[in-house]
Amino acid sequence: MRELVLKMSMSLDGFVSDLEGSNRWIFGSDPEARAASVARVWNASLHIMGSRSFRDMAGWWPTSTEAFAPPMNQIPKAVFSRQGPAILESALRAVSPDRAGGAQAAELQPGAESWAEAYVASGDLAEEVARLKAGDGKPVLAHGGVRFARSLVASGLVDQIALAVFPVALGQGQAMFSDLAAPMRMQLESSTAYPGGVVAQVYRPV
Repeated sequence: MRELVLKMSMSLDGFVSDLEGSNRWIFGSDPEARAASVARVWNASLHIMGSRSFRDMAGWWPTSTEAFAPPMNQIPKAVFSRQGPAILESALRAVSPDRAGGAQAAELQPGAESWAEAYVASGDLAEEVARLKAGDGKPVLAHGGVRFARSLVASGLVDQIALAVFPVALGQGQAMFSDLAAPMRMQLESSTAYPGGVVAQVYRPV
C-alpha cells in the first residue's frame, strides 16, 4: 500500500497560512531547500489536493517553467471536491487549444493535459483515500489548502508529514492541527536546516 505524505509550509509560530488563507509570507531564495522540495514532489506517484488548491494550480502549472512544473504536470492528480466533474472546468480551459490572451497564451508544458484528466474524489474522505493508497509504489503526496490538510490530519489518514518551517512569525493565522479531537503524538524522522533559514522536518504519527 502506498503511503500518504502531507507536504506543508509552516511559520515559526505554527501557522500554515495567514487569516485570509494566503501564504504570501513564504519568502527567500534558498537553492538547497528548493532542490530538496522539488525532489520530494518528484517522489510521488499521485498528487492530491482540495478544490481551491486544484483551481489555483490548474491555472498556473500547465504553462509554468518553474522547477516544480515538470513533476506537478507530469505526475497524475486527484482532486477532492463535492462538485463532481465540474471542478475540472478550470483545468480544461487552461489546457484548451483555443485558450487566448495573456499568460494563458504561453506554451503548454509536457504533461499539462493531466490537470484536465484528474481523478475527482467526491465520496467519503476515508474511503477515497483508501482507494487512492491501494497498491504499491511511490507515496501519494497531499498538498494543502489548510482545510484539506486539517481534514486529512484530523481523520488520521496521513502516514507522514513533511513540514518546511520558515523563519517568520505571523502572530495569527490558520493552524493545520486545530481540528484534532485529542493530542497527536509524532515521531521525528528527519530534520534538515538550510542556509536560507528554512528547516525541513519530517514526522510520522505514532
